[in-house]
Amino acid sequence: MKNQKFILAIAVLAVPFFACKSTKQVTRVEESSVIDLSGRWNDTDSRLVAEEMVSDMLARPWLEEFEKGMGRRPVVIVGLVKNKSHEHIATDTYIKDIEKAILNSGKVRLVQAGEAREELRKERADQNEFASAATAAKWGKELGADFMLQGLVNSIVDSNSKQKLVYYQTDLELVNLESNEKVWIGDKKIKKVVE
Repeated sequence: MKNQKFILAIAVLAVPFFACKSTKQVTRVEESSVIDLSGRWNDTDSRLVAEEMVSDMLARPWLEEFEKGMGRRPVVIVGLVKNKSHEHIATDTYIKDIEKAILNSGKVRLVQAGEAREELRKERADQNEFASAATAAKWGKELGADFMLQGLVNSIVDSNSKQKLVYYQTDLELVNLESNEKVWIGDKKIKKVVE
């Protein structure tokens, strides 16, 4: 009995010692560094897919046709990009990467979407109630979008023993809001082998 209590006391005292030994080391790296630890969708995939797809979208005939017909740059709103993949993908960060690539191109105008737009409208309502008439943002001055960009992220996983193939396909569509006409469809595929 005394031996059991002694062994138990040693075990209880040893747990904190071994727990302290398992501290992690963190190393800061450049934001643009490509680091793929798990084979899952990551920040590099998000950024590269957004940049490549937006570049393709803006190089297609719809843009020049719109500018010739309307005499101005088109206004785009980014809608939902649904995650239909096998894993959690933070589509909000992917949508921000898309918006950044669109805005930085300087070829189209970009308007706010979703919950953020509702927050802007709430602020405008507050201003119209509480701010002076000279400084309050006016109602009815929003820039209407000509096109909406929407899409999906899908994935397929194939595995055998210790090897796994992860395939992602991102599909985006640009639709004329007035006519409902699809003016551009793009896709980007990523294949990763994880061993």
